[in-house]
Amino acid sequence: MNKKKLLNKTTNSFLAYAIIILLIAAPLFYYISQQLYIYETDEVLHFHKGAFAKESHKGFTQTDIDLWNKYNHEVMIVPDMGIKKDSIVGKMLYDSIAKEKEPFRVLYAPITINGKKYTYTEKINLVEMEGMVFSIALMFLFIIIILLIGIIWISKATAAKIWSPFYNTLNQIQDFEIDKNKPPHFISTDIDEFDRLNKSLERLIEKNTAIYKSQREFVENAAHELQTPLALFQTKIDTLTQLNLNEEQSCVVSALNTDVSRLNRLNKNLLLLSKIDNETFIEKNTIVINEYIKKHLDFFTEQANAKNLKITTEFTSTLMVTGNPALTEVLINNLFLNAIRHNEKNGEIIITTLENELIFSNTGQDTPLEIEKLFNRFSKTNPSSMGNGLGLAIIKKITKLNQWEINYSFEDNLHNFSVKF
Repeated sequence: MNKKKLLNKTTNSFLAYAIIILLIAAPLFYYISQQLYIYETDEVLHFHKGAFAKESHKGFTQTDIDLWNKYNHEVMIVPDMGIKKDSIVGKMLYDSIAKEKEPFRVLYAPITINGKKYTYTEKINLVEMEGMVFSIALMFLFIIIILLIGIIWISKATAAKIWSPFYNTLNQIQDFEIDKNKPPHFISTDIDEFDRLNKSLERLIEKNTAIYKSQREFVENAAHELQTPLALFQTKIDTLTQLNLNEEQSCVVSALNTDVSRLNRLNKNLLLLSKIDNETFIEKNTIVINEYIKKHLDFFTEQANAKNLKITTEFTSTLMVTGNPALTEVLINNLFLNAIRHNEKNGEIIITTLENELIFSNTGQDTPLEIEKLFNRFSKTNPSSMGNGLGLAIIKKITKLNQWEINYSFEDNLHNFSVKF
C-alpha cells in the first residue's frame, strides 16, 4: 500500500475540492451571465418601444411609416400581425453585414397610429453579448485559478510550517536507539497538541531508558558475579573427575560438567553482550577474513568431526575488513559454530568469501528458519540444541555496531548466513 505524506494528503483533498468547485462554477457563471444579459436586452427593447409609442409615432402618416422602415432596419412598423401584447422571442436571423445567421432578440408589440393598428418590431443582435460574456467568463476563470493557486500555495506553506515540529519529533523518534544513550531533544513549539506529544514522548523515553539501563546493569553485574562461583564449581567438578568414581557417579559428574560448561558459555556471552552495549570495543584494525578462517579451520574441522561434516572453502577473493579484531573473531566463530550445531549428520558447510561479503552455507532442517525471531536473544529453533540462544544475537549486535549487514536465506536446501561489509 502506497503511503502518502500528511501534508500531501490534506493538500490533495483541498485541490480535488477546488477543481470540482471550479468545474461546476465556470459553466454556471457563464449561464447566469448569459441570462442576465438577455434580461437587460429585453429591458432595452421594452424601453425603446415605450419611447416610440409615447413620442415618435404622433402624426405619422403612411408615407412617414414607409420612410421610417426604409432607413431603420432594426426598428420597423409593419401591418398588424395580430399581436395582442408585447412579446420577445429569440431567433436566428440572417445578418447582411456578417452574411450569416446570428442570434437576435426580437420584440413584437401592437401599436396604433392615427387610429390604425400596426405591429412594432425591433431586434438586437446578441453576438456582441456572447463575446462579452465569454470574455467575462475567461476573466472569471483566470481570477479563480489564480485565487486557487494562491490559496493552495499559502495553505501548503502554512501547513508545512505548522507541522514542522511534528516532523522533527518523528525524525528524532526514528533515529532514537535506546541503547545509544542519546535521548532526543525535541524543538519547542507553541502548538499545544505537539507540545503535549513531545512531553509525553520525553517521559516515555526517560522511563524506558531508565528501565533498560537498570536491566543492563543487572545482567552485567549478575554475569560478573557468577564468574567466580562458576569457576569454583568447575574446579570442584574437575577434582571429582580425578577421583575413583563408580560408573553411576561418573555419569552424574559428567552431566554436571556439561551443565556447568553451558553455564560458563552463557555467562561469557552475556558479559560480551554487555560490553558491546557499553561500546567497550573501540579499537579497529584491518582484518583479512580469509587468513583467519584458514588459521582456525583445523579447530572447527575437529568440532565438525562429531557429525562427520564436510567443510568446503570457496575463497573467490581476499576479503579485508576494518573492525575490532576481537569482535570480528567472535562473529566468525559464532557463524562457524552455528553452522556446525544446527547441521545434520554427514552434512556440509560451505564458506564463501566475495569482494565485500562472507557467506556461511550449511545443510540442516529442510525448512526455512523463522527469520523474524532468528536474531532475538534466547531464540532457539531447536530447543534441544547445545547452544544458549545468544550466538546469532551477538552476531546481529556486532554487525549493527560496525554498520555491517547480516542476512539469512534458504536456497537449494542450504541455510545461508551472509555478512556484507
